[in-house]
Amino acid sequence: MHRQWFVNRTNPEYIKYLSRSSSVSPVLAQILINRSIKTPEQIISFLNPNLAQLSDPFTINGMETAVTRILKAADQNETVLVHGDYDADGITATAIVLKLLKALGINTHYIIPHRMINGYGFKPYSIQYANQVGASLIITVDCGITSVETVSLCREEGIDVIITDHHEPFRSQNKDDKITNDDFLLPDALTIINPKISNSQSPVFNLSGAGIAFKLAQAFANIKNSSFSIYDFLALAALGTIADVVPLTGENRVIVKEGLKLIENGTPGLHALKQVSGIDKRDLKASLLLFTLIPRINACGRISDANDAIKLFLTDSDEEAMNIALWLEKLNKERQQIEEAIYTEAMHLLNKKGINPVIVLSSEGWHRGVIGIVASKITEAFFRPAILFSIEGSYARGSARSIPSFDIHKALTRCNDYLTAFGGHKQAAGLEIKAEKIPDFEEHINKIAKEILTEKDLIPLLEIDADVNLSDISSQLMKELTMLEPFGTGNSEPLLGSKRLEIIYPRIVGNNHLKMKLKQKNQSLDAIGFDMGSYCEQLTGSNIVDAVFTPHINEWEGNRSLQLHLKAIRPSQ
Repeated sequence: MHRQWFVNRTNPEYIKYLSRSSSVSPVLAQILINRSIKTPEQIISFLNPNLAQLSDPFTINGMETAVTRILKAADQNETVLVHGDYDADGITATAIVLKLLKALGINTHYIIPHRMINGYGFKPYSIQYANQVGASLIITVDCGITSVETVSLCREEGIDVIITDHHEPFRSQNKDDKITNDDFLLPDALTIINPKISNSQSPVFNLSGAGIAFKLAQAFANIKNSSFSIYDFLALAALGTIADVVPLTGENRVIVKEGLKLIENGTPGLHALKQVSGIDKRDLKASLLLFTLIPRINACGRISDANDAIKLFLTDSDEEAMNIALWLEKLNKERQQIEEAIYTEAMHLLNKKGINPVIVLSSEGWHRGVIGIVASKITEAFFRPAILFSIEGSYARGSARSIPSFDIHKALTRCNDYLTAFGGHKQAAGLEIKAEKIPDFEEHINKIAKEILTEKDLIPLLEIDADVNLSDISSQLMKELTMLEPFGTGNSEPLLGSKRLEIIYPRIVGNNHLKMKLKQKNQSLDAIGFDMGSYCEQLTGSNIVDAVFTPHINEWEGNRSLQLHLKAIRPSQ
């Protein structure tokens, strides 16, 4: 795929100042500036994330009311129902709240919707369950912000509701189709803890569902004479934060950095999950968990019932933990097979109908729990928003994924007349529609996209953090780069670029990997481009190239050496 190469540059004198005053290399100074970290004080804070940087949870709207009501439930021996969600963020968030309530001595029950039977969100069937178990208080986790009708029914039943959520609320539109920031349609709950209805500059604005649950636990941990600490919840909060792909900056960065340490020697559930994932002896990084533990946690909610997955994080039994982990492993393999079949069919449909600014595909029989992953793959492959619908009778349920320049939630708001339900974020959403309206919806959302997107928006941007010489890449720089971890959305692994490099002995190794040495003046380094074997022919006759890469330490047979992981390469320009 063609990409725009863009090198971020800053005034060289300011780079020198920041490098000297912060005792970091000029390369690291440039990388930090690209992350809007532009003063020595900000650099110290960013490179040394710690729990002291967490904000006071009681500054979040609704927190004090929630804490007061939960303490009342503890004092009066009330039963509390926790209503969660079926993805990894929702599962870990639910486990956090359940651990909190258990520590407070409260009798609790929980319910996780079945994706295929109940669909997403807090719905009236939950009230029936609350009445069955005698719950006088419901706490929603990672859902509830759009459940206006259900919360109203709870009031009629005399059940209090505390909503903890991080999804976008319903918002109104004016005649110009511009979404107002102030006019929210909110459920009439006892209280709502959701930073999306407060100041967008808040330090907690980008928290995941598990992050919100963690802040609730932090509020109780801050109360005098508390019998637990926030360390009891950090591992789960880190997992949920990584799973929901929220920006790993601010408080999310602190949660993940500190939580990863606790996952290393975690609960029986975490230990069992690491074993079945084959990573029990590896250094844990956010990117590793995103492709190992988290798909297995998500698998139950995608193709089965996520209620049992909660037990994985609550059990003290090694045997029970391993049984659940093995079940998740089995489900994940099934999910992979289903995903591959849907992706093949979706690509066949796409080849027949052609590519629009927003790719909309639909079919009967597609598994509703897997279409979101396939939509992500199509978005990644074509760099366009993608929406996949699974048609079930007269209705279709869909998953949407988007690109940075297209707010999919805002676009769906403008398509509200075609939809029966929707919700989500700027980059991902779920939706429901009458099957007969899919063609009209497709036409309308593409009309919106054509108003917003330019041709340039549909070409992915390769943002290079710093233009370097090969002589800049050293073991000292590698130490500095590790201080930037954890990497993820909002804090991606730095991309370095270098020009006029000589290729020495390019060849294809393994499963279509491009391997070579790159030389600049008297410095040469090994380089490998995973799945980049097709570049070998393109570079024939061009032995002077520009390259974009991330430096890594390669370990082989007890030896350690610097190696460049290629991300892009082209004849020198």
